[in-house]
Amino acid sequence: MISNFFSQSKPINFVAVSIILLIVFVITKYMTLDVALDIFLITKEILFFSVSLFSVFVFDFLVNRNNLTKKNSYKILLFVLFIAILPETLLNSRTLFANLFVLFALRRIISLRSKKEIKKKLFDASFWITMASLLYFWSALFFVLIIAALVLYVITDAKNWLIPVMGILTVAIISVSYMVVMNQDINKFFNNLIDVSFDFSPLNSKRIIIGSTILFSFGIWSLFYYIKNLKSKAKSLRPSFSLIIIATIIGLVIVIISPIKDGSEFIFLFAPLAIIMTNYLEVISEKWFKESLLWILLLTPIITLLL
Repeated sequence: MISNFFSQSKPINFVAVSIILLIVFVITKYMTLDVALDIFLITKEILFFSVSLFSVFVFDFLVNRNNLTKKNSYKILLFVLFIAILPETLLNSRTLFANLFVLFALRRIISLRSKKEIKKKLFDASFWITMASLLYFWSALFFVLIIAALVLYVITDAKNWLIPVMGILTVAIISVSYMVVMNQDINKFFNNLIDVSFDFSPLNSKRIIIGSTILFSFGIWSLFYYIKNLKSKAKSLRPSFSLIIIATIIGLVIVIISPIKDGSEFIFLFAPLAIIMTNYLEVISEKWFKESLLWILLLTPIITLLL
């Protein structure tokens, strides 16, 4: 039973998830790459897979460290299955790295709950989000999470509200200095940085339509129970769970306004959605229903692959 196997957090679960991710990565690259293999290409793809796998471990760490779910492997399984359902997320190196940086930031933002090293955590979070924004501009929307965290965790010291600005300026100064040294056109870079599109026709493929429909259907259903059970959480943890809802909304906004809609933009939804759906799986009493949901998510990428 797949639900029983991933109901605990053991090394074998990480191995299983890693194998699933590797299979999805290899199949996706095999079906999309149309150039001859060489050492440079293989090295580059190994790097991209490493980033994808490392993102899973960072995600698992931030969830466990902040008690956002119980001790199980559902969240990393769901995270990888979401990638399998929408493998386009593996084809854009910029969004892969940007999402990893956002996960770094999310880890620091949620850890503000402890009220320890607040300035350092705020600086780190703003630094990583700014780095992500250079790769994928609309990652900048996650700055809303920093503001929300300051409000929800009742961090009122005015000096702390200025720290994120320092993080932004640090990345900006380093980036501009690099472009000057490398003789790059700074104006052209920033002019091409901001763009919006509401044209969803590029997403008009059977795989993306089926995959996104299943994700949104399960996500909305799980979100209903997630919000309903929010009051049952420990009072000290409620702000953290509220931040996950905000992160989900931000991810959805990115999907809507993304200038290039190739499916890779969905990756910003995967982490918060996996947390929300894991919390739902944990309260399901009917084992057959839990098993059915997981099998649907597991079989969906196989079915769409055959379309």
